[in-house]
Amino acid sequence: MAIKSVKYGLKSYNISYEFVNAKCEKSILFLHGWGANKQIMKKAFEKGFVGYKHIYVDMPGFGLSDIFTPLHTSDYAKIVKRFLKELGCDPEIIVGHSFGGKVATLIAPRNLVLLSSAGIVVKKSFIVRLKIFLFKILKFFGFGKFYRFFATKDVSGMSRTMYETLKNVVDEDFSSKFKSLKSKTMIFWGENDKATPLKSGEYMHSFISNSSFHPLAGDHFFFLLHSDFISKQVQKELEITTNLKQKQDICEGIESV
Repeated sequence: MAIKSVKYGLKSYNISYEFVNAKCEKSILFLHGWGANKQIMKKAFEKGFVGYKHIYVDMPGFGLSDIFTPLHTSDYAKIVKRFLKELGCDPEIIVGHSFGGKVATLIAPRNLVLLSSAGIVVKKSFIVRLKIFLFKILKFFGFGKFYRFFATKDVSGMSRTMYETLKNVVDEDFSSKFKSLKSKTMIFWGENDKATPLKSGEYMHSFISNSSFHPLAGDHFFFLLHSDFISKQVQKELEITTNLKQKQDICEGIESV
């Protein structure tokens, strides 16, 4: 494990990260979901993506990385970009799970892997909407300190800063961002995912022009069961794309002669 200091705004964020296969030339970055850290991604993919340098990172406020004030998804993307610049690294692939998928989408790498990504807004239940309404009333009258009574399990035990960050990012509609995305995108999804329903993945696939879609057995953390398949499928699709590009270049070369 290592720490890299990243300047953003008026603050310097200490970002915790770890390499696997550090001597490999091509690299792949893994971004975890909300409430997790780099270890869950490492547990899933450490033995996969052979031939790539793996970069596992704790995003701000998670694991061992700093957070000072509430952030938006765009802030996370900018901090991760600066982190990569500090490392002198331009990943061939970025893998993002859940919230990490939104961050990865904003970074817009050449090749993007989305694992049950957030970004499609799902209508909240009546109980959740009622809790939000009541909290807003209390906050208006100066009782925002009671936020823990209204917080979801996603922020259980977390600070007020993280709760405010969650409120900033949880209801962002990324539909237009998916529609304008130019990255080659491989989407994998848990068929029984309750946090980000399968229908959300189908919408993403329809929105992203250059994408493939792979529903797999499991819940929101389905990738822990299918990491080997995901690794091999991604490399297979990239190999096919590379071969097609090479054939196209050859044909264009012949036509110009």
